[in-house]
Amino acid sequence: MIQVNGLTKSYGDFQAVKGISFEALPGEVFALLGRNGAGKTTTIEVLAGFQPADAGQARVLGLDPMKDRRQVRRRTGIMLQEAGFFPDLTVVQTVESWRAFTPAARPAHEALELAGLLDRSATKVRQLSGGEKRRLDLALALLGRPDVLFLDEPTTGMDPEARRNTWEVVRALAAEGTTILLTTHYLDEAQRLATRMAIMDRGEIVASGGMAETLATQAGRVSFELPEGISPQELPLPVTMAGAVATCRAEDPDLAAQRLLSWAAEKGLRLRGLEVRTASLEDLFLEGIGNA
Repeated sequence: MIQVNGLTKSYGDFQAVKGISFEALPGEVFALLGRNGAGKTTTIEVLAGFQPADAGQARVLGLDPMKDRRQVRRRTGIMLQEAGFFPDLTVVQTVESWRAFTPAARPAHEALELAGLLDRSATKVRQLSGGEKRRLDLALALLGRPDVLFLDEPTTGMDPEARRNTWEVVRALAAEGTTILLTTHYLDEAQRLATRMAIMDRGEIVASGGMAETLATQAGRVSFELPEGISPQELPLPVTMAGAVATCRAEDPDLAAQRLLSWAAEKGLRLRGLEVRTASLEDLFLEGIGNA
């Protein structure tokens, strides 16, 4: 549904995207992650047909987003980081105006219900909160029943309930076969929604793969307060120190914790603040951009 091979895009002397490659499959949520300026939005703009690639290949639904722009637009939806609205139109008037330009559009009430905005239909756009405007963006992106949906920071500014509702919409769309390319700074969001991911830094992909499989290969962590009078060298496992807190990285953090607790019991010690954590997307993200 989405294929990117050796994609490159520059702005003058600045190379925003440096020969990246990835693909997203039917009914898949693919997370494209990275800090600000990593090249994520530029990649989406190329895939959506807003900008041409300088080199490499981008295909959406097997089509060239620039040459076949009209065909691609009919079958895709996009939610950019910022959208322009007419502030004095109501929410439903905004949706109806977009429907006029959207082939086979959903009814306005259906799109607003999906986005959780049905009760704000008569509200003027200028009276919406930042999170509500993001939900209006989502309603507009869903109008055309897209086969491919681009979501660029979709839940920024939303309250926790609206975020969870948006997650349910994303899951339902993917279950129905929609391919979704997601960017987000909320790594817990990406970990909950995406089946595969790529992490970008300075225009390059520094890590990629299946979400569950990739995290399974990462080391977990065990952290605890170092007992008074004990040096890190006396511990049965190597640790790093941050103040008085010792952290041990291990492929099996539960087994590492058991070993540490057995050692402490033999010494008559108590490991205060013991915390056992499996690998998270945050760990992988920080490691990826740290090594880039």
